[in-house]
Amino acid sequence: MASMEPAEDLARLDSTLTSVEKVLNIPKMRLEAEELEAQAAAPDLWDDQANAQAVTSRLSFVQSEIRKVSELRQRLDDAKVLLELGEDESDAAIHAEVVTEVQALEKLVGEIEVRTLLNGDYDPREALVTIRSEAGGVDAADWAQMLMRMYLRWAERHGHTTEIYDISYAEEAGIKSATFAVKAPYAYGTLSVEQGTHRLVRISPFDNQSRRQTSFAAVEVLPVTAQTDHVDIPENEIRVDVFRSSGPGGQSVNTTDSAVRLTHIPTGIVVSCQNEKSQIQNRAAALRVLESRLLERRRQEERAEMDALKGDTTGSWGNQMRSYVLQPYQMVKDLRTEFETGNVSSVLDGDIDEFIEAGIRWRRQSEA
Repeated sequence: MASMEPAEDLARLDSTLTSVEKVLNIPKMRLEAEELEAQAAAPDLWDDQANAQAVTSRLSFVQSEIRKVSELRQRLDDAKVLLELGEDESDAAIHAEVVTEVQALEKLVGEIEVRTLLNGDYDPREALVTIRSEAGGVDAADWAQMLMRMYLRWAERHGHTTEIYDISYAEEAGIKSATFAVKAPYAYGTLSVEQGTHRLVRISPFDNQSRRQTSFAAVEVLPVTAQTDHVDIPENEIRVDVFRSSGPGGQSVNTTDSAVRLTHIPTGIVVSCQNEKSQIQNRAAALRVLESRLLERRRQEERAEMDALKGDTTGSWGNQMRSYVLQPYQMVKDLRTEFETGNVSSVLDGDIDEFIEAGIRWRRQSEA
């Protein structure tokens, strides 16, 4: 939090940024960037498209991280020089300019500091997000679709690529469920704090008596599997069903049975994909989703065993976690962190970074 003493604020920000530089190990990241640049320049890079995409994606991320830290360091140094100049000349305008810059740096340094808290085994992964409507009928289906738009807008704001794998539309409005990937480094670590039940309170647009309605939607966030995860699924454990893709109101997306539904017989897990044009592509995408679900199932079993050994009887932090109130007043409040804002429209348009940052800090404190 910025104070009225910019010199103290700058000293504190300098200390925080120095810690961030140490945790991120900027010299090591520069060496990694050089190695990735050499790999990206290889003439046969795209002979293996999966590896090429992994190399170029990682290179872009590493370069971005180095650039962010370098630019913050430069702005911090410039602010110190400007403050000294203002004090030497007793210039109130320069002092005010430094105060404004300190406020901007507070936010930016805070954001990159939170990144250093994402040190879990799966935090660097891309994210697989599933949203499901729960209690609340047609309002809940509409609410699930609003949440999907909120997360897609968040990804768009950050320049993250997304890919929708499956959408099951509700009959009257909204969606029953949707699954999409956020293809960016640390997307899982960042969005994992969004997992849980989201509650909406509003005057229902579907009620002819304009009564207030409470509806619920669940958000599930999984890490995308990697080749090193060894999630082996025997063919005889999967039932494959194909069907025709459809859109809102039953409109046909295509005229062939290209959509694929996979059922994992031992666990009963069902996933589907209808976004791709061919049955082969949809089957491959559905298999990736199934692998992620089985990986998460394995992680939860391992965590339960550890909790049992530790005597941990606390419940999951991921259940009812945020409330969005549109009537009789406007407020979004996180029930875990107590962070809240009255700017509901901005939040629903994807401005959720402060909620995510508070959630990451809260989780880190809870695990300490």
